[in-house]
Amino acid sequence: MIVVVVGPTGIGKTKLSIELAKKYNAEIINADSVQIYKEVNIASAKIKPEEMENIPHHMLSIKSLKEKSTIYDFQKEGRAILDKLIKENKNIIIVGGSGLYLKALLYNYELEEEIENEYDYSSYTNEELKKIADEININNCIHVNNRKRLIRFITYYKKTGKIITEKTNKNEKKYDFKLIGLTTDRETLKNQVNKRVDEMVKEGLIEEVKNLYEKKCPKLDLIIGCKELIPYFEHQISKNEAIENIKKDTRKYLKRQYTWYNNQMKDIKWFTVDINNFNSTIKEVIKYLK
Repeated sequence: MIVVVVGPTGIGKTKLSIELAKKYNAEIINADSVQIYKEVNIASAKIKPEEMENIPHHMLSIKSLKEKSTIYDFQKEGRAILDKLIKENKNIIIVGGSGLYLKALLYNYELEEEIENEYDYSSYTNEELKKIADEININNCIHVNNRKRLIRFITYYKKTGKIITEKTNKNEKKYDFKLIGLTTDRETLKNQVNKRVDEMVKEGLIEEVKNLYEKKCPKLDLIIGCKELIPYFEHQISKNEAIENIKKDTRKYLKRQYTWYNNQMKDIKWFTVDINNFNSTIKEVIKYLK
């Protein structure tokens, strides 16, 4: 049995995954794009060792921020673990909020290995890049404004002689699994986000990120909970303003998450979480899985 638990930050995905793993003697695979990093613990709301209850967890803290890490790497390593557990007849709980990572792991969403770009395209306009891409393959379907994709497409062809093709079966499941989604009303979600961020600050969020900032760790400007603190460290805004920005950006991210789930993972069974009695939600999910 494979059960996938999705939902926004602070809604109870981790707690549900632990309870399901205990109930079904399962192992847990992380599908959060930030929790793969060793250095980002508080900012990613990563499960603490004492909360794991001796349940094996995979794909947590497997990379350093200083390492090259792509969604292709995640797919390759995650599927290797998934296939191994399936072969061992293990029940599996996959938990995370990163939609594209879940899609890459579980669907026929085939990715090409990232190719190092050794070419300088800075003098090319988007229109010129689009013309080159069309000469390689007129059916490439890349929009002229998507400069990053155009460059990747051209570079991949230059280095491999192969054309990156758009897969038509990326919405087909590669594995047999059940999708569980946790949700609640907008006001409760807002309160949960605010509460979660305040708890993270108390746990040492600012100290964690400042340490990484002083070490000049890359990728901080891409991580919610980290990027908002950089202007504070550089004396551009106050600490309170930075904390409010984390809350605001997290709420915006939640909206994007739900849009992704609803558009890309349409067979989710949604459960409205009872924040004050989460055990009732756990019982509902277990009843559904039976």
